[in-house]
Amino acid sequence: MHRSQIFLFLLLAFIAGIAAGSFWAVSQKIVIIAIIVCASAIAIFFRRGSKLLNPKIALGAFLVLLVLFGILRFNLSHNRFHKLEEFAKAAEQLQNVSAENRFKITLIGYIDGEPEPRSDKQQIVFKSKQALSAGRVIDTDERVLVTAPLYPRYQYGQKLRISGKLRLPENFSPDFDYQAYLSKDGIFTLMTYPEITETEFKLGFGEGLKLPLYRNIFKLKGAFIESINRSLAEPQAAYINGILLGARSQIPVDLKEAFARTSTSHILAISGYNITIIAWVVSWFFLLFFKRPTAFWFSLAGIALFTILTGAQASVIRAAVMGAVLLLAQRQGRLYDSQNGIILAGAVMILINPEVLRYDLGFQLSFAATLGLIFLGPLLEARFAKLPRWFGFRETLLMTVSAQIFVLPLLLLYFNNLSLVALPANLLILPLIPYLMALGFVMAAAGMVVPLAGQIVGYFVWLLGAAVLEIVKIFAAPDWAALSVQFPWYLAIASYLVLAFMINVATRKSAKT
Repeated sequence: MHRSQIFLFLLLAFIAGIAAGSFWAVSQKIVIIAIIVCASAIAIFFRRGSKLLNPKIALGAFLVLLVLFGILRFNLSHNRFHKLEEFAKAAEQLQNVSAENRFKITLIGYIDGEPEPRSDKQQIVFKSKQALSAGRVIDTDERVLVTAPLYPRYQYGQKLRISGKLRLPENFSPDFDYQAYLSKDGIFTLMTYPEITETEFKLGFGEGLKLPLYRNIFKLKGAFIESINRSLAEPQAAYINGILLGARSQIPVDLKEAFARTSTSHILAISGYNITIIAWVVSWFFLLFFKRPTAFWFSLAGIALFTILTGAQASVIRAAVMGAVLLLAQRQGRLYDSQNGIILAGAVMILINPEVLRYDLGFQLSFAATLGLIFLGPLLEARFAKLPRWFGFRETLLMTVSAQIFVLPLLLLYFNNLSLVALPANLLILPLIPYLMALGFVMAAAGMVVPLAGQIVGYFVWLLGAAVLEIVKIFAAPDWAALSVQFPWYLAIASYLVLAFMINVATRKSAKT
């Protein structure tokens, strides 16, 4: 077996261990004992020169060891001690109301994410640096999800003093683990409508550098959104904000449903799936004007700019890494040869934050779409070599089919929605997206300097955007455009196993020929 194959199996074993730990509760003591036993057996029986050394058995032992390490890594991440979480648990155990009032807590820290306005409130991710309760001061470094009135509007990086009651998040639906969804972002407690006042305190060196940088990024994003809103009428303005910046709050509900029914929502959301597609269309767009090496660097710059404009948050950075690795793989000429690089990138991100594997849909879609382009794309390209390349038709078709096939089980699992018009809708829309993004960016940038120039470019953006929205509405209109289906998790796993088997068989056949 080739070394690259062995490396691939070792990576997959570690990822499988993370997955096992996230779905099944395994005692940490048992895992540690199993690791010690397995490592001891390897040391004793598989010494170099030993007659007992069997390559296949040795590989199997190392695979088991990495599975165990994956389970242990998830347990260590998931079971970390959090001071504010323990405080909230103690407060919720009190039955007497007057006693509970003594468990109000004051947190001192700063806003650690872009506030999200809702219809009558705003949600704030607050980074607590100190907690004050009953005359005690406790150093903390934990995130709290705060719900506050819609006004006054708060900004990223604001230093605040908030006083209220901490509570634990609750799972209101058996189909959605809200607690785990928040925990992947390091959020374990909530605070609703606390008393909020501005304050001052000294930050550490790293945070002192991070806050001004991110504050300027969010200001740039806000200026971009204002420029788009000045240059375009609705709903095109909300739609362009969604494509360029992931700002979906102003998109009408009926339009969101139309995108969902046509399985084109990925172009509105800042997810790994979205950036994976963007990596391809941006690369194709620049190839129209530059040679491949130059287009490659423009594409990487485009992904970096896209990441910065959306706020450079952790989920977007993970998605951007997958998109950049995809471009690097594409640059090598054959995507399949870069499979280990893609798997390694995913494994490193999972190592850093194990909970994204199960609870971050954006990461899952990114990983699945990229795997589809890596493994399925070359096989389809060999079988559809005679398709015309007019206006990037063949590349768009292969990209769409490869990605859609690999993300379909996830979409069915999470949204129970099967779009029967996804393929034709994506084929018509995706070729227009790079032009729409380019024009939208020019419009927003020009509008920030000369508002009239932004409005002039906005006419062309409006025409192109109206065409895309009309296509979406036409395909979403029939009653049969989307079907509601029940797709349990074991069918999703079975689907990926079948895909892996079919790709393996097809790859072996193509290698023989």
